[in-house]
Amino acid sequence: MVTRPASPRPRPRNSEATQERILKSVGRLLARGGFLGFGVNAVAREARVDKVLIYRYFGGLPQLLEAFADRGDFWPTAAEAVPLPPEATSRWSAAEWGAALLRGLLRGLRARPTTQEVLRWELAASNELTEKLAEVRERRGLEMLRRIAPDPKPQADLPAVAALLSAGIIYLVLRSKTAPAWLGVSLDSEEGWARLERAIETIVRGVLSPAEGGGRVP
Repeated sequence: MVTRPASPRPRPRNSEATQERILKSVGRLLARGGFLGFGVNAVAREARVDKVLIYRYFGGLPQLLEAFADRGDFWPTAAEAVPLPPEATSRWSAAEWGAALLRGLLRGLRARPTTQEVLRWELAASNELTEKLAEVRERRGLEMLRRIAPDPKPQADLPAVAALLSAGIIYLVLRSKTAPAWLGVSLDSEEGWARLERAIETIVRGVLSPAEGGGRVP
């Protein structure tokens, strides 16, 4: 009687690696072509996986896009914007928090070319998928606002101030790919971006600092 060698056991799938590959494929597709033709089949082809896995891991296209947007490497988090231990920020004022978070948002978006491309496409589209991206950004923005102490000036509308400044940051980051400067401020040099960071701090301190002022954000 001939004994056949036992068949090797199938290698277990690395689900985390597969999910990561799928999410990265979402970013590449959106950066290349926006939301036109974007779907489960396109993502499956880009990631070289069976589309059944996308439904298994994420549930559907809206949930997939939400998972993509919720990744730390798509949109800056408060922890990324201020990468300091709690003891280093325990005595920070509202102005110090505000300046540091907005400066971190600017730096985080500049470091994310894929996010920049997705934002450009999103400006030209409005659908269930773009709403998912907006929901995640809104959560991240509110997370940052909660890091700021109560407003010391009653007349200051903190969410409105943050909305204006963050929108300006997003616009200038996107504009930097097609224009070398804005109102004489260079968008293609580190010196120009340093000027903008200083301007952010000046504005935030003007709105949020108590009369006696505070220390400079490190």
